[in-house]
Amino acid sequence: MYADAETIRRILTGTGDTWAVVGLSNNEARAAYGVAAVLQRYGKRIVPVHPKAETVHGEKGFASLSEIPFQVDVVDTFVNSALAGAVADEAVAIGAKAVWFQLGVIDEAAYGRTRAAGLDMVMDRCPAIEIPKLG
Repeated sequence: MYADAETIRRILTGTGDTWAVVGLSNNEARAAYGVAAVLQRYGKRIVPVHPKAETVHGEKGFASLSEIPFQVDVVDTFVNSALAGAVADEAVAIGAKAVWFQLGVIDEAAYGRTRAAGLDMVMDRCPAIEIPKLG
């Protein structure tokens, strides 16, 4: 199981409010765009991470996690599973506290490495679905 209720609650309520959203651009048709808006409505600061480094939802974007000049608490990952492990490794390298792989993003090896590094991790779930459940 890659998403127990306690880990989900801890990430959404106690890990911190700065969420790097990897794969977030101004493409309104993409899931990342809507999920980032939900996170903002729940008080999270979103940081767009995309090769285009676009400003999205009023927040300055960065081309990679390593370019963000401040602490990131959670790395929310909207890339395909083949690329997700490298994102998780970069999240560990920048000192993030948690990694969240979106629905359909699964990399069991990355999950193991990330947990072994001491980070919380959720895989194959969506925070925009989970956060309203917390009340």
